[in-house]
Amino acid sequence: MLIRLIRSHLNAYAGAVTAIVVLQLLATITSLYLPSLNGQIIDNGVVTGDTGYILQRGAIMLAVSVVNILATVVVARNASATSSGVARDLRSEVFDRVGKFSAQELSQFGAPTLISRNTNDVQQVQMVLNMGLMFMVSIPIMMVGGVVMALREDVGLSWLVAVAVPLLGVIVGSIVTRMLPWFRKMQESIDTVNRILREQITGIRVVRAFVREDYEEQRFDGANATYTGTALAVGKLFSRIFPLVMLVFNGASVAVLWFGAHRVDAGEMQVGSLTAFMTYLSQILMSVMFGVMMSMMIPRAAVSAGRITEVLATESSVVDTLSPRTLPTEVLAVAFDGVDFHYPGAEKPVLEGISFLAKPGEMTAVVGSTGAGKTTLVNLVPRLYDVTGGRVLLGDTDVRDVSLEALWSRIGLVPQKPFLFSGTVASNLRYGDSDATDDQLWEALRVAQAEGFVREMPGGLEAPISQGGTNVSGGQRQRLAIARALIRRPEVYLFDDAFSALDVATDARLRRALRPWTRNAVVIVVAQRVSTVIDADQIIVIDDGRVVGSGRHTELIDSCPTYAEIVASQALSEEEAA
Repeated sequence: MLIRLIRSHLNAYAGAVTAIVVLQLLATITSLYLPSLNGQIIDNGVVTGDTGYILQRGAIMLAVSVVNILATVVVARNASATSSGVARDLRSEVFDRVGKFSAQELSQFGAPTLISRNTNDVQQVQMVLNMGLMFMVSIPIMMVGGVVMALREDVGLSWLVAVAVPLLGVIVGSIVTRMLPWFRKMQESIDTVNRILREQITGIRVVRAFVREDYEEQRFDGANATYTGTALAVGKLFSRIFPLVMLVFNGASVAVLWFGAHRVDAGEMQVGSLTAFMTYLSQILMSVMFGVMMSMMIPRAAVSAGRITEVLATESSVVDTLSPRTLPTEVLAVAFDGVDFHYPGAEKPVLEGISFLAKPGEMTAVVGSTGAGKTTLVNLVPRLYDVTGGRVLLGDTDVRDVSLEALWSRIGLVPQKPFLFSGTVASNLRYGDSDATDDQLWEALRVAQAEGFVREMPGGLEAPISQGGTNVSGGQRQRLAIARALIRRPEVYLFDDAFSALDVATDARLRRALRPWTRNAVVIVVAQRVSTVIDADQIIVIDDGRVVGSGRHTELIDSCPTYAEIVASQALSEEEAA
């Protein structure tokens, strides 16, 4: 999984990878050559006292060392640049894929895990890729080359290499195998910490209002303790590796000195060869140690790669059509034709047999009890979800047969929970139309009943807006979201309970101002308050996912018990209801 993911993203960096491989070969060869030169100086120069030989070989060693250093520096630089580039591409791909998800996939994963997969998981892959590029060639060549060069110096001590290297492999392999499940738990616990922290930051007002700080602290402490415990379990396993590796390393060095000294004493080996053999053994074991470090990182990075691949392999349930139909230029009606909708895994449908027509120039209202399916119904028009039965039509064209860009360009949506982005009032409004002038922005604000408070804000249109619009009230946030939709001048307006935070007087003024603005467009309004939809041209009453009434306000009071009950529950007098 990890190798496949990395390989698929290295194609754009083939030149850098080739340079890394060549330079690693050069650095490794020079590293293997240096101990042999050192042994020659000891045997042929130091022993005989030949100063010229020492200087000659020393100059060669110095030149080889400089080449080794330069090659190593360039390898490190290229490896860092390449791994950072791959991480950048991965983050971009994950971001693009998440941006194409429908509401169904977003709910399936959840925001906290998507954030950690695009940050922490990508970082783990980047770290192991950086290490891999730096040592992927040098480690195996150093191990094999070190063994060959050591055997050239003295075959009689080769059994020490044959014992030390497999012993290290067994030690490392047994411990790393036990680490893999703990790494998966670690990444999942990071998701949990992110989720709880995000909830607490977003809901800080609720936490304080209900004096639940202690409870939330305990909840976060529990998640944090789980993550800490997982990290400690990994740390305990990790802490066993290096002492064991150093034990083998030092034991092998002592054995070389012990048995090598006997061979030197017996005249079977030169002192320089013994020194070179020890250096080669050190290089072999150091390569194993670097391999240990990489093997420690690979399991966690493999888990992270799996989590990233899971996102990249998830296709959106809302797919753009391959052969889009072109819509007529005139304003088109929106029709629901026998629409059914099931959430995945749900026992019963949220919507069943929904049919009605929303005409241009008319206001169509959708009312019903909480959980009746009103928001789901509105979300089917812009294809935030796709119907599981029936059709949603724009004119006589199924919205699934229209390209998503063409569909969205005709729709202005004000969601149930309006969201503002960090920036200014103007930057938020220009989400609807990036080319809108200041005069157009003020006109939309006037219709949305937001002109007054925006003019009072320091800077007016350039007044700062914090993330989520938390520095303005709920009613102000809602009116800014409405103005953002109005700026777009779409052909279909979808107001999903967009007037709930407004007082009755502001609600009435806004609806009066909307009439001339939207006189040629399709307007679908989801509302809880009867006063909001009392003058609608058509009211659709939904109960338990089905249409139980359709008509104007005065007609439904007499013909639809569900609507009459809603009216009565809001304590409207007979005069107000009429």
